[in-house]
Amino acid sequence: MAQESLVNLLELTVGAMLVYNFVLARFLGICPFLGVSKKLDTALGMSAAVVFVMTLASLLTALIDVYLLSRSFVIGGVDIRLNFLQTLVFIAVIAALVQMLEVLLQKFSPALYRALGIYLPLITTNCAVLGVATLNAGSGRNVWESVVFAFFSSLGFGLALVIFSSLRERLELSAVPRPFQGMAIALITAGILAMAFVGFSGLC
Repeated sequence: MAQESLVNLLELTVGAMLVYNFVLARFLGICPFLGVSKKLDTALGMSAAVVFVMTLASLLTALIDVYLLSRSFVIGGVDIRLNFLQTLVFIAVIAALVQMLEVLLQKFSPALYRALGIYLPLITTNCAVLGVATLNAGSGRNVWESVVFAFFSSLGFGLALVIFSSLRERLELSAVPRPFQGMAIALITAGILAMAFVGFSGLC
C-alpha cells in the first residue's frame, strides 16, 4: 500500500513535471511556449502566470467537478447529470482567473503586462491549462491530488519555457546559418529539448 502511494506521488510530482511535461511530452501550450520565449524575463513572467492560473483553476474546477458536475440530480423524476457542461464550465473558470490576473498585472506590473501582450489572454484557451483540468476530472483524482498534479504540471511548463528562452537568448548571439535563422532554429531547438526530456521517461 505504501509503495502504491509512493508511485502515485511520483506520478503527481516528478511525472507531471518531467516525464509527462505538458509542452515537451504532451505538446500542449505550444503557442505561448514559442511566442513568449524570446526573452528570459518574459518567460519567467509567463511561467509565474501559468503556475497561478493552472493551480488555482485546477482547485476550482476540481471542486466544481466533484461536488456539482459529477453528481446526479433528480428533477421531476428524471435523473440529470451535468458533466456535459464540463468543458464550458472549465473554460469559464479559467477565463475569469486570467481576467483577474490581467487586471492585477496591469495595475502592479505594467512592463510585464506589455511584454506578455496578446499571450496573456491566450492563457484562457491554453490547451495545457484546460488539459490539466480535464485530465484531473477524467482520472478521478480528488481535489488535493488535482491541485498537486496541476502545480507540478505548471512548474514543468515553466521549466521548459525558461530553459527554451535561455537557449534562444544564446542563439541570438550565435552565428546561425542563414536558412535556419528565426523560427526555424527555434523549432529545431524545441525538438532537441523535447528529445532530451525523453530521458526522464524511466523515472516513474
